[in-house]
Amino acid sequence: MSIKFLAEDDRPREKFLLKGKNSLSDAELLAIIMGSGNREESAVELGRKILDSVQNNWHNLSLLQISDLMKFKGIGEAKAISIATALEIGRRKASQEVPEKIQISSSSDLFKVLHPFLGDLQTEEFWAVFLNQSNRIVGKSRLSAGGINQSVVDVRILFKTALENLATGVVIAHNHPSGNLKPSQEDLKITKQISEAGKILNIQMLDHLIITQNSYLSFADENLL
Repeated sequence: MSIKFLAEDDRPREKFLLKGKNSLSDAELLAIIMGSGNREESAVELGRKILDSVQNNWHNLSLLQISDLMKFKGIGEAKAISIATALEIGRRKASQEVPEKIQISSSSDLFKVLHPFLGDLQTEEFWAVFLNQSNRIVGKSRLSAGGINQSVVDVRILFKTALENLATGVVIAHNHPSGNLKPSQEDLKITKQISEAGKILNIQMLDHLIITQNSYLSFADENLL
C-alpha cells in the first residue's frame, strides 16, 4: 500500500503542508526522506521499522553504514544515501551557532547592508529591509525593478512581506543610477504613503535611503520622513 492510497491526514507530505512539520512523527519524517516504501510496506511503515531497529533514536540511526541501511527491503543505495545525507545535515546544523542578526544603529549601517545590492545598478530597484524591536534585520527583499528613471512600488506587497517577517520596523531604499542624491517628488510621495500605511499596521517606517555608487542620502538624517 503506497502513500497515495492512504487517507490524506496520513500522507506525510500533505500532513506537513496542512499541519506543519511539528505534527509529523519520526517515522513520517523518515518516510518523506525515503519517498516510497516497498511492495509490502508504505514508506511510513518502513520508516517505523527502521527506527525500531535503532531504538527510535536518530543518533543510533546516524551510526548505520550505507550497507546497513540497504539490508532493509525497499532501501537501495539512493535511498540509503538520502537518509545518511539528511542525518549529516542535522549533525552539521547542531554543531553550528545560530547566526546573529545584524543590528542597525545608523543610516551608515543600512548603507553598508544595501550598497552591494544597489550601488552599481544601471536601472532603479526598490528594496526593503525589515527589522525587529531590537532593530535587528529579520529580512530584506527586492520589491521592484523599474526603468532607468523610475521603479514602481506596491505598498501592499511591502507590508505583506513585513508581516510575514514579523517586522516591527521597515526601511526602504532605492538607487539613483544617475548619481543624483536629490529626492524626486515621486520619492517623497511614496515615502509618505508607506509611512502612513505603516502607522495603521503598527509597523514603523524608520528610514528611506537613496543610494548611488559611492554615497547615499538618508531621509531620517535629513528630517524628510
